[in-house]
Amino acid sequence: MSIYAIGDIHGHLEKLKDVLDLIIADQAKYGLQNASVVFLGDLTDRGPDSRGVMDFVIDGIAAGKPWIVIKGNHDRMFQFYLDDPSRADSKLRVDLTWMNPRLGGDTTLASYGVKVGEDGPEQQAAARAAVPQSHVEFLQNLPFFHAHEGVFFAHAGVQPGIALADQVEDDLLWIRKEFHDSDLDHGALIVHGHTPVEAATHYGNRVNLDTGAGYGKAISVAVFEGRDVALLTDTGRVTLDPSA
Repeated sequence: MSIYAIGDIHGHLEKLKDVLDLIIADQAKYGLQNASVVFLGDLTDRGPDSRGVMDFVIDGIAAGKPWIVIKGNHDRMFQFYLDDPSRADSKLRVDLTWMNPRLGGDTTLASYGVKVGEDGPEQQAAARAAVPQSHVEFLQNLPFFHAHEGVFFAHAGVQPGIALADQVEDDLLWIRKEFHDSDLDHGALIVHGHTPVEAATHYGNRVNLDTGAGYGKAISVAVFEGRDVALLTDTGRVTLDPSA
């Protein structure tokens, strides 16, 4: 069965709608209206409308869309801030906080109408008051992966040499070098985002769909039929083969 995947969104609602239009067109052409769509995480941060993305995705799922959203590291940082603003993500550099403009928590809070300034108790209270409880619960309940017929979707990737069933949250949300440098067969084709690349790339044992929306670039979307992968474009499907 076919399944679609959308790379990191980072608060870009209009770009998200554009790639969903590509999915709708592909579903109509190939008769795949019931196929699921996996969002690879990082709905929020950096872009202009994180709240709009959250509202849109939550409303779509409530309306019965076959959408599966897995948690990204930015989604977790947002959740942690709302749960306990003093809680730092254990994988985040000690000199950074979610509110640092490099990470984009400031733009996320601004999209909820929070006046962003000194990150103190008043701002934290304003954030908790502004973010709907439905958004809080949505973030809290996001799964860390999704498996589908030989394809394993995770935001950042997996720890090589560890069974997929035994992967831990920190790696699924944050891993980079060990995963990127590995040519192991992980037991499934791993589909991920988290680390921006110039273009969606198939590495043989993994596919990276993060093409830099967090930095103003495109959101990528692909369709998977077993281990066969095709990017969706304005002119239709483009086969994505493993790179040399």
